[in-house]
Amino acid sequence: MSIKLSFAKMLALAIAGCATMATSPSFAASVAVLAFTNSVILTSEAMIERTEVDAGGRESTALKQPKDVIVVPGDRVIFTLRYVNKGAEPATGFRATNPMPGPVQFVSVAEDWAEVSVDGGATWGKLANLKVAVKGAEGNVDTLRQAVAEDVTHVRWIFTSAIPPGAEGSVSYRGLIK
Repeated sequence: MSIKLSFAKMLALAIAGCATMATSPSFAASVAVLAFTNSVILTSEAMIERTEVDAGGRESTALKQPKDVIVVPGDRVIFTLRYVNKGAEPATGFRATNPMPGPVQFVSVAEDWAEVSVDGGATWGKLANLKVAVKGAEGNVDTLRQAVAEDVTHVRWIFTSAIPPGAEGSVSYRGLIK
Protein backbone atom coordinates (compact mmCIF):
# COMPACT_ATOMS: atom_id res chain seq x y z
CA MET A 1 0.00 0.00 0.00
CA SER A 2 2.78 2.45 0.80
CA ILE A 3 4.32 1.90 -2.65
CA LYS A 4 1.03 2.77 -4.32
CA LEU A 5 0.68 5.92 -2.24
CA SER A 6 4.26 7.06 -2.67
CA PHE A 7 4.17 6.72 -6.46
CA ALA A 8 0.75 8.36 -6.66
CA LYS A 9 1.89 11.22 -4.43
CA MET A 10 5.13 11.72 -6.35
CA LEU A 11 3.29 11.71 -9.65
CA ALA A 12 0.71 14.20 -8.34
CA LEU A 13 3.53 16.50 -7.24
CA ALA A 14 5.20 16.10 -10.62
CA ILE A 15 2.01 17.06 -12.42
CA ALA A 16 1.26 19.99 -10.15
CA GLY A 17 4.42 21.98 -10.62
CA CYS A 18 6.55 20.70 -13.42
CA ALA A 19 6.37 23.48 -16.03
CA THR A 20 7.92 26.91 -15.96
CA MET A 21 8.01 29.69 -18.49
CA ALA A 22 11.51 31.01 -19.02
CA THR A 23 10.73 34.41 -20.54
CA SER A 24 8.76 35.58 -17.50
CA PRO A 25 10.47 35.70 -14.11
CA SER A 26 7.21 35.84 -12.16
CA PHE A 27 4.39 33.35 -12.39
CA ALA A 28 1.49 32.13 -10.33
CA ALA A 29 0.98 28.41 -9.98
CA SER A 30 -1.99 26.44 -8.74
CA VAL A 31 -2.36 22.69 -9.09
CA ALA A 32 -1.13 22.15 -12.62
CA VAL A 33 -2.27 25.53 -13.95
CA LEU A 34 0.29 28.25 -14.57
CA ALA A 35 -0.55 31.78 -15.69
CA PHE A 36 2.13 34.19 -16.84
CA THR A 37 2.43 37.94 -17.16
CA ASN A 38 2.50 37.71 -20.96
CA SER A 39 -0.99 36.14 -20.95
CA VAL A 40 0.07 32.67 -22.01
CA ILE A 41 -1.49 30.07 -19.77
CA LEU A 42 -0.06 26.56 -19.42
CA THR A 43 -1.92 23.58 -18.07
CA SER A 44 -0.09 20.36 -17.36
CA GLU A 45 -1.57 16.89 -17.46
CA ALA A 46 -0.10 13.44 -17.00
CA MET A 47 -1.79 10.31 -18.25
CA ILE A 48 -0.83 6.72 -17.62
CA GLU A 49 -0.66 4.66 -20.81
CA ARG A 50 -1.93 1.13 -20.41
CA THR A 51 -2.29 -1.75 -22.84
CA GLU A 52 -5.65 -3.46 -22.54
CA VAL A 53 -6.80 -6.75 -24.04
CA ASP A 54 -10.45 -7.22 -24.96
CA ALA A 55 -12.45 -10.46 -24.81
CA GLY A 56 -11.33 -11.31 -28.35
CA GLY A 57 -7.65 -11.02 -27.41
CA ARG A 58 -7.12 -7.76 -29.30
CA GLU A 59 -4.79 -5.25 -27.68
CA SER A 60 -5.44 -1.54 -27.53
CA THR A 61 -3.81 1.37 -25.79
CA ALA A 62 -5.79 3.40 -23.28
CA LEU A 63 -4.89 6.58 -21.40
CA LYS A 64 -5.87 6.65 -17.73
CA GLN A 65 -5.75 9.45 -15.20
CA PRO A 66 -3.30 8.64 -12.39
CA LYS A 67 -6.09 8.90 -9.82
CA ASP A 68 -7.98 6.12 -11.61
CA VAL A 69 -5.21 3.48 -11.57
CA ILE A 70 -2.55 2.14 -9.27
CA VAL A 71 0.68 3.70 -10.56
CA VAL A 72 3.60 1.27 -10.38
CA PRO A 73 7.19 1.15 -11.59
CA GLY A 74 7.29 0.46 -15.31
CA ASP A 75 4.12 2.42 -16.08
CA ARG A 76 4.36 4.66 -19.14
CA VAL A 77 3.40 8.30 -18.61
CA ILE A 78 2.55 10.97 -21.16
CA PHE A 79 3.01 14.55 -19.93
CA THR A 80 1.15 17.14 -21.98
CA LEU A 81 1.54 20.89 -21.63
CA ARG A 82 -1.32 22.79 -23.21
CA TYR A 83 -0.88 26.49 -23.89
CA VAL A 84 -3.23 29.29 -24.83
CA ASN A 85 -2.51 32.96 -25.39
CA LYS A 86 -5.31 34.75 -23.52
CA GLY A 87 -3.81 38.17 -24.26
CA ALA A 88 -4.54 40.72 -26.95
CA GLU A 89 -0.94 40.68 -28.27
CA PRO A 90 1.17 37.92 -29.80
CA ALA A 91 3.40 36.17 -27.23
CA THR A 92 6.97 36.32 -28.50
CA GLY A 93 10.02 34.57 -27.12
CA PHE A 94 7.87 31.97 -25.39
CA ARG A 95 9.62 28.94 -23.95
CA ALA A 96 8.42 26.25 -21.62
CA THR A 97 10.81 24.22 -19.47
CA ASN A 98 9.77 21.04 -17.73
CA PRO A 99 12.06 19.49 -15.11
CA MET A 100 11.90 15.71 -15.08
CA PRO A 101 9.87 14.64 -12.04
CA GLY A 102 11.93 12.53 -9.63
CA PRO A 103 9.99 9.28 -10.02
CA VAL A 104 9.98 9.54 -13.83
CA GLN A 105 12.66 8.61 -16.35
CA PHE A 106 12.60 10.45 -19.69
CA VAL A 107 11.72 8.33 -22.73
CA SER A 108 11.03 10.68 -25.66
CA VAL A 109 9.61 14.02 -26.70
CA ALA A 110 6.87 14.40 -29.32
CA GLU A 111 8.21 17.54 -31.03
CA ASP A 112 11.45 17.27 -33.00
CA TRP A 113 12.25 20.90 -32.12
CA ALA A 114 12.32 20.27 -28.37
CA GLU A 115 15.60 20.21 -26.48
CA VAL A 116 16.73 18.33 -23.39
CA SER A 117 19.29 18.93 -20.67
CA VAL A 118 21.32 16.30 -18.83
CA ASP A 119 22.97 18.69 -16.38
CA GLY A 120 20.15 20.44 -14.55
CA GLY A 121 19.47 22.97 -17.30
CA ALA A 122 23.00 24.34 -17.76
CA THR A 123 23.29 23.08 -21.36
CA TRP A 124 20.66 22.11 -23.92
CA GLY A 125 20.42 20.17 -27.15
CA LYS A 126 19.35 16.97 -28.80
CA LEU A 127 20.04 13.93 -26.63
CA ALA A 128 22.28 12.42 -29.32
CA ASN A 129 24.55 15.50 -29.11
CA LEU A 130 24.92 15.68 -25.32
CA LYS A 131 27.66 14.22 -23.14
CA VAL A 132 27.76 13.38 -19.43
CA ALA A 133 30.84 13.71 -17.24
CA VAL A 134 32.06 10.49 -15.66
CA LYS A 135 33.92 11.01 -12.40
CA GLY A 136 36.94 8.95 -11.50
CA ALA A 137 37.99 7.51 -8.15
CA GLU A 138 39.15 10.89 -6.81
CA GLY A 139 35.93 12.66 -7.81
CA ASN A 140 37.50 14.40 -10.78
CA VAL A 141 35.97 14.21 -14.24
CA ASP A 142 37.94 11.54 -16.07
CA THR A 143 35.92 11.10 -19.24
CA LEU A 144 32.77 12.07 -21.05
CA ARG A 145 30.23 9.53 -22.24
CA GLN A 146 27.25 9.77 -24.56
CA ALA A 147 24.14 10.94 -22.70
CA VAL A 148 21.21 8.52 -22.57
CA ALA A 149 17.52 8.93 -21.73
CA GLU A 150 18.13 8.14 -18.05
CA ASP A 151 20.37 11.23 -17.82
CA VAL A 152 17.71 13.76 -18.91
CA THR A 153 16.93 16.31 -16.19
CA HIS A 154 14.78 18.79 -18.18
CA VAL A 155 12.79 19.13 -21.39
CA ARG A 156 12.45 22.54 -23.08
CA TRP A 157 10.43 23.94 -25.95
CA ILE A 158 11.47 27.28 -27.51
CA PHE A 159 8.74 28.69 -29.72
CA THR A 160 10.42 30.33 -32.71
CA SER A 161 7.19 31.94 -33.86
CA ALA A 162 4.96 34.22 -31.82
CA ILE A 163 1.84 32.66 -30.35
CA PRO A 164 -1.05 34.76 -31.73
CA PRO A 165 -3.83 36.02 -29.45
CA GLY A 166 -6.33 33.23 -28.85
CA ALA A 167 -4.01 30.56 -30.28
CA GLU A 168 -3.65 27.31 -28.39
CA GLY A 169 -1.76 24.10 -28.76
CA SER A 170 0.18 21.49 -26.86
CA VAL A 171 3.59 19.88 -26.48
CA SER A 172 4.33 16.58 -24.80
CA TYR A 173 6.90 14.07 -23.68
CA ARG A 174 6.87 10.48 -22.53
CA GLY A 175 8.32 9.04 -19.38
CA LEU A 176 8.56 5.80 -17.47
CA ILE A 177 7.85 5.40 -13.75
CA LYS A 178 11.09 4.28 -12.06
